[in-house]
Amino acid sequence: MRFDEAGRGHLVDPPEDLSDLGGFGQGFLWLHFDLTTAQLDAIFRDGQLGPPRLATCVFSTDEHQRVTVEGSYIGGVVADLTRDEEREADAGTDGVTGRLHFVLGPRLLVSGRRERVESPDAARAAATEGARFTSPILLLERLIGYVIASIAASGSNLADEVDAIEDHILEERVRGDRRRLGPIRRDAVRLHRQLLGLRAVFHRLEEDGTTEQLPDLAVTTAARIAQRLDALDRDMNLIAERSRLLQEELSARLAEQSNRQLYTLSILTALFLPPTLITGVFGINTKGLPFAENEHGSWIVIGLALLSAVLAYGAIRVLGIRAPRE
Repeated sequence: MRFDEAGRGHLVDPPEDLSDLGGFGQGFLWLHFDLTTAQLDAIFRDGQLGPPRLATCVFSTDEHQRVTVEGSYIGGVVADLTRDEEREADAGTDGVTGRLHFVLGPRLLVSGRRERVESPDAARAAATEGARFTSPILLLERLIGYVIASIAASGSNLADEVDAIEDHILEERVRGDRRRLGPIRRDAVRLHRQLLGLRAVFHRLEEDGTTEQLPDLAVTTAARIAQRLDALDRDMNLIAERSRLLQEELSARLAEQSNRQLYTLSILTALFLPPTLITGVFGINTKGLPFAENEHGSWIVIGLALLSAVLAYGAIRVLGIRAPRE
């Protein structure tokens, strides 16, 4: 896409003159490549996509999030959103697993991807519909903005689920919530890891901007993106911490419930053990058993069994064995 001085974007044919790209904010060109098929080695060597060493490094197969500044050019690799169909095929992932490679120059933004990611298509659609970008750094901010918005929406959904589980715990209506908390915490931690990389990239760009003499617009935009990422990362950390605390509370409640059940079972066992012993003794098929010839022998044995249970209960009370407190 070619953007004019007013920031209006126009799709152009692939053959485009990349020379004389001038100063910041005076119209620029946006090139986006599928790095799995594009043959860019010759263009890298000619320096048409920025300094050859910078472009070669940025568009390599290394997918770690990073940023490099060389002169007035900025190169980096940042997290991006995988396309919906890939996200559905890999159920359980957070969607922010793709990578967007970019080189940002005074009048040039070159981006590329290996996975199918969403932000370039979204930014192109926005530019086609009339959104204006007066400089490459503002277009890059829009690309990153889609990622931030998606992470924020995912975080909002996770927070709503955590709120619902917390309400269930407070109302003592816990049913399957422990199984729900596991995936919530896993997704929050995954999103936090992606945000850590994004934050590091733009904080590094903000810090290097003062030493590398980058345009003020690039530095202020990097600082603005970094602030948004910092706030979002704090929210994601809070969700992960809340889910961890709720897991611990649920575990404590389940342990307390198990203790109450074990106490009840232990009391029943203690009460029935003496009667069981007595009935076992009188059930022996040998001669000389007490009350064998007594007409009321059965009732006497039943009475002894009941009396033994009462004595066992009395012993429990005397020993001070009590149920676990609420």
